[in-house]
Amino acid sequence: MTRTPAADRAHWERTADRLLLSVRPYATEHHALVNLPGVPSASGVWSDGLEGFARTFLLAGFRLRGADGADPHGIAEWYAAGLAAGTDPASPERWPTFAECNQAKVEAASIALALHETRPWIWDRLTDTVRQRVLDWLGLMVGTDMPGNNWVWFQGVTEAFARTTGGSWRQEDLDRTIALTDEWYAGEGWYSDGLTGGEHRNFDHYNGWAMHLYPLWFCRILGDAAPAGLLDRYRDRLRRFLADQRLLIGSNGSPLIQGRSLTYRFAALAPVWAGALFDATPLAPGETRALASRALDHFTDHGAIDERGLLTLGWHRPFRGVLQVYSGPASPYWASKGMIGLALPPTHPVWTADETPLAVEREDAVRTLTGPGWLLSTTASDGVVRVVNHGGDHADPARPFSDDPCYARFAFATHAAPETPADPTVARPAGDVPGPVDNSVTLLDAAGRPSHRRPLVRLSVDGASAVSRSRAHWPADGTWDPFGGPPTDHAEGPWITVGSALRGSVEVRVVRVDPAPGDPAAPEWPLRVGGWALAVGPAAAGPEKDTPVPDGASATARVAGRDGLVSLLTGVRGLPNAGVVSGRDTNALGAASATPVLGSEGPVAYGTVYAALVHLGGGDPAPDALPAVTTRAEGSALVAEVAWPGGARDTVRLPDPAEAGTDADVLRRNPHRA
Repeated sequence: MTRTPAADRAHWERTADRLLLSVRPYATEHHALVNLPGVPSASGVWSDGLEGFARTFLLAGFRLRGADGADPHGIAEWYAAGLAAGTDPASPERWPTFAECNQAKVEAASIALALHETRPWIWDRLTDTVRQRVLDWLGLMVGTDMPGNNWVWFQGVTEAFARTTGGSWRQEDLDRTIALTDEWYAGEGWYSDGLTGGEHRNFDHYNGWAMHLYPLWFCRILGDAAPAGLLDRYRDRLRRFLADQRLLIGSNGSPLIQGRSLTYRFAALAPVWAGALFDATPLAPGETRALASRALDHFTDHGAIDERGLLTLGWHRPFRGVLQVYSGPASPYWASKGMIGLALPPTHPVWTADETPLAVEREDAVRTLTGPGWLLSTTASDGVVRVVNHGGDHADPARPFSDDPCYARFAFATHAAPETPADPTVARPAGDVPGPVDNSVTLLDAAGRPSHRRPLVRLSVDGASAVSRSRAHWPADGTWDPFGGPPTDHAEGPWITVGSALRGSVEVRVVRVDPAPGDPAAPEWPLRVGGWALAVGPAAAGPEKDTPVPDGASATARVAGRDGLVSLLTGVRGLPNAGVVSGRDTNALGAASATPVLGSEGPVAYGTVYAALVHLGGGDPAPDALPAVTTRAEGSALVAEVAWPGGARDTVRLPDPAEAGTDADVLRRNPHRA
């Protein structure tokens, strides 16, 4: 949908006002706590009530700032009353301290940021007593321990605001926040959200809605008191990141469906808007608004806001499979960050320029994102964005973990969601064995349980190809935590080395399996390769089917999804068994889903190449558009040569785990595997 610039801003304002007004019936008498209906988070109802206030106050801050204080709905007065009650130690609506509730640290940053943006209309009009109480509550952050991830910025932003308003702050806290952020910078605009096992492994939307956003706002709050050159450093990094981010939103308006906290939805727009606000973007104003408006409409048109006007816990529909233990009824309101554009005045070019087509609509793109270790391909014909993941898994490299579907899959997209069971303890149909299926490469144990991938080791990411390795392992008690929780005991098996070449709608996925110490001389595990899971109509999601293919023929497994999408898996070498695995209430995009799979004939063979073509697109690929794949040995390495239509060629090299410089490093970083 394309609107005129003026109508577009009005649409954003109406959406913001609807979100703000719809939460009011759920607020306490003086508005300090907003107790939205739903299942409480692990932090409890009290924390969730503070979250409801803070996250909607953030949206109110952007709304007031861009309107220059124009306030027909009494937003400023409403939230000022909540500030007075929430910081009053004697009030039944008082907010928890940080000692009483760690999650309050997160919400303090939203409150501080909103107060900064609304100083003339809220902060300056509070009584001296209330201002002091606010500073006393925020001041409890000074000197506290913060987790080694984006949380350090909740402290940094809070203390920056306190510094400018006469509150408590500590230089050591600010210095530590700046230093850690530089340590987490992975290059080319990408941050890892903290380090896991001393490595950059944590890549997701927090890169944009936290690691870029808060440093820039920290400088905005401090103004001339910010360290010299710091704002320019952060602006340069965001500008580089947005060169990639513009390609990570599909023509349908969906951000990449990958990582945690997906229920924040259009918060993924935070860096796009911040680029315009801080003059740190390579995007033209019309592209900025086009990206943002397309994404906002994507969610509002697919039911993210319910009939009560409330944001739900899920992606489109309510869906607990994309939640974490910290997700509560008010958590989705971090989507407020996706409405930063409202802080820009109506005269700003992003609100006056005509929209332009998105980058993914103008031309096909192939790109290597070396920071997160991703290969990226977009296709203008269907607007689909795909990334193939050989670099990040949000896991400690020294310990085996169950696979978190939103981190450990080999590929993620804007038009397809990973299979994410909402509750693995719920009884499932007979023969339904939980574990990784979609976009996976697994070995099946005697009970038919698929192996898990995390932790992975990046071996190479270069051009249009990448390689990673992991050791197959199975949770010993047979359960699977779909959120990738701490491991108990894992039975470990062989090394699995996987390489990919990605161009257009097709990934060439090649696999070798090699024994680890203690593995049997003759392999015992069949190999299974999974393609893209798609939401389907109820009739299309039948039982799993395994169909042998005659010798010399290519095994093909196909799923037709909604909106003309096709997920196709074609065997190239060693994968003669084709099938489809169905899912119920396991996919964020629909109640019924299906995944094509290919399998080996019997146990996998060590030191052998297996290969498949993995397609996701708006229809079936033309036969003459598929690449040719040949394989050969090169010393102890196995090599796949990929010849693409049009003349492009890629070489994917799968080294022997014993080869110097590969598993020698793996074992050094993973002593439990020795």
